[in-house]
Amino acid sequence: MGPGSSEETLPGQNWNSTNLISSPPFRHAAPSAPWPWVDIDDEINQDQYKLMEAEEPPIPDVCNHKECNDCWKGYPGSRFPNWTKSQVKKSKIAEAITRESKKTCICHRVDIDNQGHFRNADTVNAEPGLETETWQSFLTTGRPSWSKTRAIFVERMSGSILQMLGTRYNIEPFFFSSSLNWIPSRFQADLQPGVGDSITFTLVFLRSVPSKKMPVPPPLNAVSSSLNNKLNGPLDSSSPTTTILGESIDTKAPLKLDSLNRFLCLDLLSVHLIRNIKGSTIISYHPDLELPTTGAAELHSKIRFAGQSVYWQKMLQESNDPTLVLLIYLWHAMYSWDQALEHLYSHIRHLESNVNLEIAQSLHVVRAHQLFYASLLDDFRERVEFIRHHKNPATTSDPAEIQKGYLSKHFLERECDNLKLEITRLNRDLIMQEQRLKNIMKLVFSDVNIKDSKQLKEMTEAAVRDSTAMKQIAYLTMAFLPATFVAGIFGMNTKEVNPEATGTLPYYVAFAVPLTLITIWIIIAFQSRYLLLEKPFVVRLGWPYYLMKKWWSRKPETKTTDSSV
Repeated sequence: MGPGSSEETLPGQNWNSTNLISSPPFRHAAPSAPWPWVDIDDEINQDQYKLMEAEEPPIPDVCNHKECNDCWKGYPGSRFPNWTKSQVKKSKIAEAITRESKKTCICHRVDIDNQGHFRNADTVNAEPGLETETWQSFLTTGRPSWSKTRAIFVERMSGSILQMLGTRYNIEPFFFSSSLNWIPSRFQADLQPGVGDSITFTLVFLRSVPSKKMPVPPPLNAVSSSLNNKLNGPLDSSSPTTTILGESIDTKAPLKLDSLNRFLCLDLLSVHLIRNIKGSTIISYHPDLELPTTGAAELHSKIRFAGQSVYWQKMLQESNDPTLVLLIYLWHAMYSWDQALEHLYSHIRHLESNVNLEIAQSLHVVRAHQLFYASLLDDFRERVEFIRHHKNPATTSDPAEIQKGYLSKHFLERECDNLKLEITRLNRDLIMQEQRLKNIMKLVFSDVNIKDSKQLKEMTEAAVRDSTAMKQIAYLTMAFLPATFVAGIFGMNTKEVNPEATGTLPYYVAFAVPLTLITIWIIIAFQSRYLLLEKPFVVRLGWPYYLMKKWWSRKPETKTTDSSV
């Protein structure tokens, strides 16, 4: 129920392109990029020219939603005109809006009062086909007067709910585009000193999932399987395995831990916080993919249960800053990271006890994933520093509230520092695991070298035995050589041996000796390529000349050396 995989791996049933996690285009992550979802090769289209030539202000007036004729249907263009149709389509927001949804969108809610108590937990269902009624409910249903912060967890977000939330809370479309495309991002918007602002972040983190919760993969020819699927073994044991030769390693793919029967998958935490002196709202987005990650109901329960913590209750009673509640969301990612690296460490220990050449490729895959995980931890640290730096601007001149503001600042800095310490510990553990993995790799190659040395020793011993046998054969041949020579002499068809023959022994010598000399000449010419480097064969036929020339040129040098002595 959510993503957590990579673009080409572990698809679920009825798998299609909407379930893939693509590589994030970071240039489109935040509003500071002045051309949302316009790339270098994209030309300014007709809609964008019309927008530039229009006399209307770039920022629309605030809508009271009474006589706007359902302006939510035009989101994001109704609130952010610079998001034209082509940009909305490229960002996948148009696809999310137009995608037909037959399932009910569920909004899980919980309110936090002045005393830090988590109350009024309920769910609001948005049925397909009842968009008008749902929008009226958004406008007319108020919040309790005691509610200082409301947390909303959206499950199976439909296109209409996306537009309603964006319009109702004036949410930057970058929040939805970053969430839909899994782009790690963070930004602050709508800053009003003394009133409030909004901060948004999307965070990709690591999660350990039991194998039984992973979706069933399709046949290998349905989509391109990830390297991790191929190398560490696909979920379907009947699928064949391959090697990494000629293929790249997909670090976004789930990493299979065979020793624990688990997978390390990617998870997404996407949160938009609206801080306002009149009441704050936290909205979390949960993708609707067939991959195991944190669902809306799960996170809703975890946040509610965190309200029972004595430690956090004391802080929330002293401070009404919703940013402290936002840190609880980050602790969910911290727990997930810690458990995932704990399981990865156990898997590495298992590999250490089973060192052989067959796991060499698996070690390289784990190593590549570790490098990617290190970059994700850096992103995690940046999110914490971002929240620590952007403190709540919603303050009043009330002395009591000012005192609470000091406490809120202290609590926020302290808890952010605690999170950073935990991230440092995780990073240190990951580095230690990388070093142990390197040791395993060295041990594997050392084992291979030892085996090669043993094989080379055995081959040398076999060669020595063969050499001894050849010597014995040579000795036997030499023993029979005189007899063979005599037999050859008496077998010659010459007058000296056979008076009736016409040939003579001088004829034999006249033919045999020159032919032998020519054979020796040619053989030495072939072998002289080591003496006459880069010389053609025709030139090497003159090897006696070059040999004499070389020998003659060395004689004066020898004489000169002797005279100098």
